[in-house]
Amino acid sequence: MPDNSPHDSLQQATRTGFGRFLIAVYAVFAVAATSRSVVQLTTRFDVAPIAYILSALAAVVYIVATVGLARATETSRRVVTVSCVIELVGVLAIGALSYIQPGDFPDATVWSHFGQGYVFIPVILPIAGLWWLRRTAPASRTD
Repeated sequence: MPDNSPHDSLQQATRTGFGRFLIAVYAVFAVAATSRSVVQLTTRFDVAPIAYILSALAAVVYIVATVGLARATETSRRVVTVSCVIELVGVLAIGALSYIQPGDFPDATVWSHFGQGYVFIPVILPIAGLWWLRRTAPASRTD
């Protein structure tokens, strides 16, 4: 028998509609960033080690966000919120640094140039994720 608790409806709200789209986009970015960072770290680490390590960090953030959005528990929502904030700070910081110090980013990373190589989706994605989490958040408790 299905559980119609508020927790169940919270999970459904987070994982349906736009939430399903977000999960799919995060999953694609998780695979893309992981693949790219593995290739960069194993074949060209000496070219731009900091940039490639940051690519691997982006991959981890995308994996965490994907799993957290799909699980949609109270704890995973908190984890996704933190990962979206880290992602937003990362893409803004790395995006700015890639223009200020282009020598440190001789090859593109997911977050360099604010995600230009990915049609700027990396700068939009954490904002969309935070908006969705807020939109699907349970009503404030007054007890």
